Amino acid sequence: MKYSANRPVFIFVSKLTFFFLFLGCGQETVNHEKSGVAISFDDRFINEWYALRPLFQKYNAKVTFFVTCSDSLSAEEISKLKQLERDGHEIGFHGTIHGKSTELIKALGPEKYAATEIYPGKDAMKKAGFYPKSYAHPGGNHNDQVDSVLFANGFEILRDVAISRRKIYGIPVYTIAPRVMDWIFYGFKKEKLVDALLIDTDSGITEREINDAIEKAKNTGSALMLFGHEPLYGSPNNGEYGFKVAFLEKILKEANRKNLKFYTMSELPEN
Repeated sequence: MKYSANRPVFIFVSKLTFFFLFLGCGQETVNHEKSGVAISFDDRFINEWYALRPLFQKYNAKVTFFVTCSDSLSAEEISKLKQLERDGHEIGFHGTIHGKSTELIKALGPEKYAATEIYPGKDAMKKAGFYPKSYAHPGGNHNDQVDSVLFANGFEILRDVAISRRKIYGIPVYTIAPRVMDWIFYGFKKEKLVDALLIDTDSGITEREINDAIEKAKNTGSALMLFGHEPLYGSPNNGEYGFKVAFLEKILKEANRKNLKFYTMSELPEN
């Protein structure tokens, strides 16, 4: 064989190409078309949520409303929830009495827990024409026994609470950047137990942190899960707890700018 001065270079390039091809075979393909955000709201701020309709329409966004104390919904509240549902939003369930589930099930047992926290509110929603498939744990409180009761009652996805900053008596206990909180990103692997990041004013979440998390969702083909409570147009007072509407709009605007999809909670395991 005639020796070529370029042969060593050819061998090196060939080996390098093979290495990267082999490396790529072991990596999971990212489906960027699934990248999105799943935003939800808890409790019973129905009038305030309803007032956000123009904002959602502006960004073609759909969200999930987790309703509690549904056994005492007024006709007007039911009508507004129906309209939100027609707009493409999801009406989920957040318990009948918004109790601490682990304490209830320990004191009452599984059947009486369900009879207290699940059946009355779920039956009331059914009578009003709502058939919730997703459930948000009140206060993020639950255990395996609670979860098994909820799954047995037809809920397809259970949402917990994630907080990136925690303080006790005003003293910081921990701070975690949302972009490294892998558990707030839905990986589209049929997960049924999920965590959403709190965006209320006391969460301390910044616009930059949210933008970083949205970018991660886009790059990883996942869905960033967020949640809040009452829409606020200024600083909270008189015991108010919720998120600033201006902050929500920044989230919707950035997600829309990055061409992310908007998911309701029950849509996540279906994709």
